Amino acid sequence: MKVKFNYTIMILLLLNFLVIAQQEKSSIGITFSGFVKTDIIYDSRQTINLREGHFLLYPANELFDANKVDINDKPNFNILSIQTRLTGKINGPNAFGAKNSVIIEGEFFGTSDGDVNGFRLRHAYTKLEWENSSLLVGQTWHPMFVAEVFPGVVSFNTGAPFQPFSRNPQVRFTQSFGALKLIAVAASQRDFQSFGPDASNKPVQSSSFLRNSVVPSLHFQFQFKTGENIFGAGLDYKKITPRLTTTKNIKTDESVSNLASIAYLKLDLSPFTLKAEGIYGDNLADMMMLGGYAPKSVDASTGRESYTAIGSYSFWSELIYGKEVELAVFAGYSKNLGAHEDIVGPYFSRGANINSLMRISPRIQWNSGNARIASELEFTSAKYGIANDKNKGIVEQNKTISNLRMLIAVYYFF
Repeated sequence: MKVKFNYTIMILLLLNFLVIAQQEKSSIGITFSGFVKTDIIYDSRQTINLREGHFLLYPANELFDANKVDINDKPNFNILSIQTRLTGKINGPNAFGAKNSVIIEGEFFGTSDGDVNGFRLRHAYTKLEWENSSLLVGQTWHPMFVAEVFPGVVSFNTGAPFQPFSRNPQVRFTQSFGALKLIAVAASQRDFQSFGPDASNKPVQSSSFLRNSVVPSLHFQFQFKTGENIFGAGLDYKKITPRLTTTKNIKTDESVSNLASIAYLKLDLSPFTLKAEGIYGDNLADMMMLGGYAPKSVDASTGRESYTAIGSYSFWSELIYGKEVELAVFAGYSKNLGAHEDIVGPYFSRGANINSLMRISPRIQWNSGNARIASELEFTSAKYGIANDKNKGIVEQNKTISNLRMLIAVYYFF
């Protein structure tokens, strides 16, 4: 009875608070938006993916059974609604002489394959906007994912691994000079993490490798907008510390630092829209792209390692026509450039045995009111081979493996 009584008191207090809140004038308001989306997916072979095949990266390499038959040469099918999304936008009273707003967004994508259907945080940030500057603090897209210029593909991969894909806790300052914006960001990692060794020296992903470097990722970018046309470029710096102790249980703090660059554009060529982007850099695995690092030397007595980064470049473009009925085609190419020096240890990398990737994906979308039906063909090929440690990890003896994804998606926006 005491527990029930306590619950009753709590409910009465809550109702009293709500009544008082209704009676008081408040300048705080929240609006909800989002969409329900269901994807129907067919793949011509097994793939490297996330969440039961929903987030496709590239086709899986050949895997032979005892009879030399490729086990991964097997189609796959699924229907999923886990991209369904809910966004809350809160507008509050001005603070520090700036317009104040908050965004909270989640979806049912989960945080791992074992958490499919789980509600996870996508964006959560507060933003202060002055006349010519703004300050954003919280989790949102990494600045290498340019929210103004990204592929509008139907597939949830949004162009990855050709397009950087990552959301990060960050502090972002933007200064405007008319049509020109200068952007500076300091970021950590949460859901999208760098590779490194676990206790058994096997590759894992964790935010600890960046956290132990005690230096946030740093990014500087400029963006120029005239009408609907956008041009921009940026430079990204990241430092990670793979180990605190060596395999011989000796303390170490050896780190690896990397740079990456990006350039992009969006052109209004009515009735067409053209988007294009190029990325070049090292250790881009946390962006869902090719790259990483590996040991280049190991001290035999202490086990201390020094590292060399594995680089890549990527380019994608997209041509779009129409509004209510949209016709578009996306094309992307990515190249594994290998490391800066020869390699003597395990690879902490994405796609270390892939020489290059290619994708082309035409689509058609029908928009009617708040509803949309979309269909897309996504052809992705990967040149798999063997990474030559004595040739800076360059992937040799390549063989092309391809996958065709057929995708139908149904949306309702609210």
